[in-house]
Amino acid sequence: MAGHSKWANIQHRKGRQDKLRAKLFSKLSKEITIAAKMGDPDPDKNPRLRLAVKEAKGQSMPKDNIERAIKKSVAGEGDDYEEIRYEGYGPNGVAVIVEAMTDNRNRTASTVRSTFTKNGGNLGETGSVGFMFERKGEILYPASVGDADTVMMAAIEAGAEDVESSEDGHVVYCADTDLNEVSNGMEAELGESDSTKLIWKPTTTTELDLDGLQGLMKLVDALEDDDDVQRVTTNFEASDEVMEQFGEG
Repeated sequence: MAGHSKWANIQHRKGRQDKLRAKLFSKLSKEITIAAKMGDPDPDKNPRLRLAVKEAKGQSMPKDNIERAIKKSVAGEGDDYEEIRYEGYGPNGVAVIVEAMTDNRNRTASTVRSTFTKNGGNLGETGSVGFMFERKGEILYPASVGDADTVMMAAIEAGAEDVESSEDGHVVYCADTDLNEVSNGMEAELGESDSTKLIWKPTTTTELDLDGLQGLMKLVDALEDDDDVQRVTTNFEASDEVMEQFGEG
């Protein structure tokens, strides 16, 4: 769930980690299988697969799981999956992008539409909220890798566009088409990243109070519980105080 850097910490505090990790591994495995099927099963020859494997490693996915997912592509599994993007509005007009990978378009569309409706949202047409986001590459490093200047210099050298540093760590942004090259350059200077992936980065945000955030998260949780949904991105913003209150709930 993208939208706020503290979201991962809140998930942990709310005791959903085991369930979320099992779901995450399943979604990562699907991405690896499809990436390998669409290209070459060798990550060194397949940029999309390399990024998928790197993201899986960053999420502490076991090596055996990664290798098993690649082998599925060689065995011909995952042929019928297609990638679909849904766009809509959540409670309080928050923009929501849902990325899915499915073998049954009608089933997924029906489930996603129903989930929006049941949780105070509204599924829109493709492009209805996409203009409020930019497709970017995102590379995450822990704060322990170095100070802001160190990371900024490495990022500039690697061809990145921007770096946001805080006590939580460093977030490096680059053009979506440059992610593989930039991540390789960063890795040569700073070592393995915590996460390397393509994201939808909001260009405008919607501020939420506690009630608004609680309503939005009900929708996000319900969407992410769907096995067909790979990732949910929103453009919400909330103050540190609101985030802390939500985390204590």
